[in-house]
Order: sequence, then structure tokens, then C-alpha cells
Amino acid sequence: MVMKKVGLYILAIVFLIYAAYPIVYLISTSLKSQPAFFESPFSLFTHFTLDNYVAVIQQGLLVNFLNSIIVSVISVFVVMLIASLASYPLSRMKFKLNRAVFLLFIVGMMLPVHATLIPIFRFSNSIGIYDSLVAIIGPYIAFALPISIFILTQFMSEIPKSLEESAMMDGANKLKIFFHIILPMTRPALMTVFIYNFIHIWNEFIFALVLISNNENMTLPLGLRNFFGEYSTNVPAVMAAISLASIPMLLAYIFTQEKVTKGLTDGAVKG
Repeated sequence: MVMKKVGLYILAIVFLIYAAYPIVYLISTSLKSQPAFFESPFSLFTHFTLDNYVAVIQQGLLVNFLNSIIVSVISVFVVMLIASLASYPLSRMKFKLNRAVFLLFIVGMMLPVHATLIPIFRFSNSIGIYDSLVAIIGPYIAFALPISIFILTQFMSEIPKSLEESAMMDGANKLKIFFHIILPMTRPALMTVFIYNFIHIWNEFIFALVLISNNENMTLPLGLRNFFGEYSTNVPAVMAAISLASIPMLLAYIFTQEKVTKGLTDGAVKG
């Protein structure tokens, strides 16, 4: 039994080193100068300089960073609001087209999003929102709704109906029940929806590449592309930019990981 535990600890340590090394190498390389990187590309923390971080900030990365925050926060907030409002009647109310509407959202999960790229591009041009943050916020919300509604609907269906019936007997209407009972109990699933969509939207590249051309409106993935030259690339500067770009995702996951896990398990479909 003791040997088994020792083996598991050794395996966990090996896995930790395997998972942590890319992050350590990323930070270490971002703190090197370009000559120091070519001199010892695989050494860790042999040099220390913040010039790369200063350089990426001076090249406008903070503008791209702010654009990504605006797009991600607005998109995720709207998705959580619409998905929760849609999931409540789908999971708690019985009406004729309940199943059909839910299946319609599920079909949206099977739609290849990149097949809609050209129609969305033409539509954005026709209504005059091309090359603006609004042009990408709309598609981000639309494509995040099916999976979000699926997760929240399954989670809400697990909440005991006796709570809702007791509130109705006390005179609460559907709106009060939703905001004061159902929504607070759905918090783990909402955190799952938040972190899942936030990471996806934060890293999205193709739609932003097609729908945005102005440097001032570019999101972070597009801004990172500017650090790659045609004939050479400043690798430490790229690593510094990636390090800054990873901070929001790491913080979001660190502070919500327990609720994400709970949301994924509690919202599982009944067998």
C-alpha cells in the first residue's frame, strides 16, 4: 500500500514537471534579450530583463489587450444572460414545442462555425459594422449560445421542483423564482459557461482576422501576430506578449476551477 502511494506521488510529480515546464520556459525566455536567447535558448532564468515587456507594451499590445477584454466580457455576459433566460422555460416549464426548441439549440452545436464566415463577412459589410468590435461580438454570442443553453438546461432540470412549488405557494411569480431561487442555485453551471466561453472567445482568431483590419480594433490574437516578422522573429518579445496574454485566462481558471468542476458534474445528463 505504501509503495503504491509512493508510485502515485512520483507519477504526480512527473506529470507536474511535464505540465509546468512550458510555462516556466515561457516566462524564462521572456526575460532574456535576443542575443542571450541565441546564446542559450534552453537555459532557465540565466538572464533577467524587462525590456521585452516594455517593447510589447510600446508596440500597442495594451490596446489589443483592452479590445479583447471588452469583447470577451460583453460577449460572455450577454451569453450568460440569454442562455439562463432560455434555459429556465426549457428545463422547468412544459409547453408543446419544448423538446423541438431544445433540439434546435442542440443542432446549433453541430453547425461548423467557419462555414458561416463568408456570409457573416458580407452581412457585416452590408450593415456597416465591418472593422469594429461589434462585428465580432455578434458571432461570438451566437455560436456560444447552443452549448451554454445545453449546459444550463441540464443543470436546471436537476433542481428539485419542490423549491419552486413552495415559492409559488408563498406568492412568488415566475420572475422572482428565476432570479431569487433558480439563478443562485445555477451558479456552478454559470461559472462553467463563463470560463468555457471566456477562454474560447479570448483565443478566437479566424473571425477576428476576417472581420477586423484596423490595428486599433484588433484583439489580442491578432496583435500577437504582429510580433512575427517575414524574415526574423524576436522570440523573447513574442514570449513576453504571450505571457501577458495568458494572465486573464489563468486568473479566470484559478478563481473558478472548483465551480467549473462542480458545474460539469452536477449538470450531467441523467441516464
